[in-house]
This record gives sequence, C-alpha cells and structure tokens, in this order.
Amino acid sequence: MSRVSKAMHVETIRCRRGDKVYTYHLLRQTYREGGKVKHRTLANLSHLPEATVELVRRSLRGEPVGSLSDQLQLHRPRQHGAVAAVVGMMRRLGMDQILSSRSAAWVRVVMAVLAMRILRPASKLGGTLWWTTTTLPELLRLPHAGRDVNDVYQAMDVLLSRQATIEAKLARRHLRPNAVVLYDLTSVYLEGKTCPLARFGHNRDKKRGKKQFCVGLLTNDEGCPVAVEVFPGNVGDPQTLPAQIARIRSRFGIEYVVFVGDRGMVVKARLADLQAVGFGWVTALRAPEIQRLRDQGYFQPSLFDRQGVAEIADPERPGERLVVCYNPLVAEERRQKRQALLAATEQELARLVARVQRRRRKVMTADEIGLAVGKVLGRWKVGKHFRLDIRDGYFAFQRDEASIAREAELDGFYVLRTNVPAERMGPSQVQSTYRSLRQIEQNFRTMKSLLDLRPVYHRLEDRVRAHAFVCMLALYVRWHMERALRPLLEEDPRQSFEGLMQQLETLQRQTVVLAGHTFEKLSEPEPLHLRIFQLLGVPLA
Repeated sequence: MSRVSKAMHVETIRCRRGDKVYTYHLLRQTYREGGKVKHRTLANLSHLPEATVELVRRSLRGEPVGSLSDQLQLHRPRQHGAVAAVVGMMRRLGMDQILSSRSAAWVRVVMAVLAMRILRPASKLGGTLWWTTTTLPELLRLPHAGRDVNDVYQAMDVLLSRQATIEAKLARRHLRPNAVVLYDLTSVYLEGKTCPLARFGHNRDKKRGKKQFCVGLLTNDEGCPVAVEVFPGNVGDPQTLPAQIARIRSRFGIEYVVFVGDRGMVVKARLADLQAVGFGWVTALRAPEIQRLRDQGYFQPSLFDRQGVAEIADPERPGERLVVCYNPLVAEERRQKRQALLAATEQELARLVARVQRRRRKVMTADEIGLAVGKVLGRWKVGKHFRLDIRDGYFAFQRDEASIAREAELDGFYVLRTNVPAERMGPSQVQSTYRSLRQIEQNFRTMKSLLDLRPVYHRLEDRVRAHAFVCMLALYVRWHMERALRPLLEEDPRQSFEGLMQQLETLQRQTVVLAGHTFEKLSEPEPLHLRIFQLLGVPLA
C-alpha cells in the first residue's frame, strides 16, 4: 500500500459509564491553525473489527501491511460431506436407539465404525487413524478415549452382547406377520488358523488352502438385512436352517412367515422342520427332478415359446404346488455356455488323443488314459455329453448329441415348489418371491467386496462374530442410503454409490485464521452435493 500522510492517525478513546467501558476508534487529521496544532475527526471506525482497525492504524504509520492472502491461513482440512451424509442417515434411521436406548460412549464409537465400513473399509486401527482426517469425531462427539483401537474392540464386545436385542428391534421394524423372509449362507476365509470357527469346507471364495467360517444372512422380501449368524466353516447350508426357524419363532415372536431358500438350503429334512412350526416356504427343484417331470409328461417344454409361468401338479408331492418358469434369456445364456464348455473339452481331449498316438515304444495303458481323461472332464464338467473309447494305447471320443439335445430341451426352465396356498400367493408371485433371492446374493457381494467382510484377521471367536455383525449393520445403513439415492443412480447408469460418496468427499471443513480471527468454514457445495443430501433427507451440517 502507498504511504499515507502522517498527519492522519487512528485515535482510540475509552470511556467508563458505570460498570461498562466503551471503546471508540476515530480516524483523525492533524493540522495547524494560527500556530496551534488541532485535530478533526474524519470518520468513526468503531463499527469495524479490531483487526481491521489495527490494519488502518499500521497503514497510516507507514508500516507494511501485506495483502489479504498473507493474512489468511487455512488449517486442518477435514473430509465432511460423505461422513455427514452417513451420520445423517444413521440418525434418521435412529441407529443410536437401535443400538441402545441409553446414550453411551460405546454407541457413538460403534456408529463411527459403521461409517468407516461404508466409506473407507479398513482394519480397526486403520479406521481410527482415518477418523482424524474427517469431521466424524465432531459429528458423533466421540470421546477422546473412543478414538483408540482398544476402545473400538471394547465397543464391539458390548455390541455383540446386545446382538439379540438389536436384531429383535430390526425384526419389529421390517418383518411383518405373514411376511416373506429370505435366507442364505456364504463362506468367508480367514487369515490364520487359531480361530475356533476356522474349518475347511465348501469354499465359495475360491481361496484354496484357507480355512473359513460361514455367515447366514436373514432379510425381508426387499433384501433389507435383519439378522446375521456365524457358523463354523465346515457346516452345510441345511444345517443352519433350524437356528433361523427358532430365531424367527421365539426371539422375534412371529407366528407365520414364508421362508425362501435355494435348492441347496431347503432340503427334505428342513422342509419337515418348517412344516412342524407351520411356516410357509418357497424353494426350487433340482435338475433330475425337473427331468422326471418332463419325462412323465407333467409339462411340455415346447409349449413355452416365450417367457411364461404355469402351475402343475405332481402326485408324488401331495400338499405342494409346483410352478414351472421359463426364461428365454437364461436359455440362450446356458446354450452358449454349454457350447463353450464342449469346445474347450474337445480341445483338451484332442490333445490327449495326439499324446496317446505319440507313445509308440511305451504305450499308455487304459488306466493312464482314464486318469488323464478324468482330469479333463473334471475341469469342464460336461463329461456326460461325450462317448469315450479307452483301451491300451488307444483313445477316441465323440459328442453324444442325443444327451446334449435332451439337456438343451430344459434350458431356461426351473421349477419352484411351495406349500403356500394359491389364494395367498399366485404362480407369478411365487416366481417373483423366489427371484428376490438375488437381493440377498447382492448383499453378500456388498458385504464381502465393499464393506470388507473378508479377509478376517481376528483370532477370537467373539471378535469374528462381532465383525460380521458390524458388517451387517453397515449393510443395513448402506441399503437404506442406496434406496434413497436410487433416482440419482437411475438417471446416470455410469454412477454408483461409491462414486457419489467420492463426490461428497470434496466437501471439506477447514479452520480459517483471518486477521487474528479463527473460525470454521465449509467449502461451497455443488448442485450434485445438494441433490444427494436432499434425496437422503438429511441436513448438510
């Protein structure tokens, strides 16, 4: 700034009136009149901030003041938009009251862990470090001790002790009498071998050599998670069903529901358990049973030239209804997959034929050829469609076209079975009810890949159970958020929930120091940010 005349200055006057002291800042000019030095007031600066008055005073003295950017300092930028959206949704859902009717520090710590699972899934230690880069501690009023990883473990222990109470609250909110209940089981691999739940079993994660535990998820007909249970890794799907029946009947106090499970879950013994308590059920037949119905003429595949549903009766299943469904898209998909598997098998078998023919001095025995053929057929799983001729030093094969045509006739067909009366659930409703199992499969994918249910590094059984319960509660919050944001996701198919949360991360809260004053400032929200908060129905605080 240019050097201002020294004849001008800022004068500060303080007057006491009773118990109060009044301060005035006056801009004055000094001049000489008649040999006397006099002052006159040019402006009253009392309404300006003290820092601004000081800048004027220093400028009039000729001192360097600097630009506004020199006076502006930004400290502690923290991510705010995404955590504000998640915390706002948790408050809208009443998660604090679901976790506990009493306000407690552990409740706020658990809510912070849920936010971390949704936005930045990591280890418990990594989560506590991430909190410090966000406004999460301020929004949830986290106690300082609650930001330590050991306090996170203590909060998880308390959470696990309240699992039954929390799930009962969720059931009262989302499960109605006569409602449809979805249930399925998946496996989760562990790092380490000391956890009592760790077993070798049917590994759905395709992690060879890894022990695992199993997770059963219970949802309503819309896929909203209600309960979760952890089982040892070698348990079979049907073995977990009795526990869910007891949970619905005794813990949730629901007298009648329609239980939906896939063909591997609801076997004959489990159907007897469901019928013993008077529950309805919907499941599907296995392929050999569908072939029997076709062979005995209970339905003709040629009559289904487009997607359709038809109800049939089977004398061998009294008291049950069978619903035959056809999907041409699935039929074409299976046809293409079969052709690809047959071609891959033929290619490997052709190599084996050439290998056998090259062995002239020491010919391959029939047993040796059989072992090699078994490896090929075991890999591609279409051995039933080939005719094989295996002898010492000789191997030939050809497709069994009749077998292929026989299987292709049932492409796109699946048969559902249920004991629910027709007046309560029509054939189309039976089909749509069974299809809703896709939602629970999507929930498993979300829990495993996006909420980091796996891999698990805990070695204590209760910590593994608590970890699975935390992931289910995070899924519960995310499920409601995705449901609220569906209009925005449908407008732009390229957009995703993760993409929207990343957009919100650009909304940051910073500590600003300007001319000696310190205050908090939120970055200016964009239209997309405002739309997200509007759809979620939560304030941008």
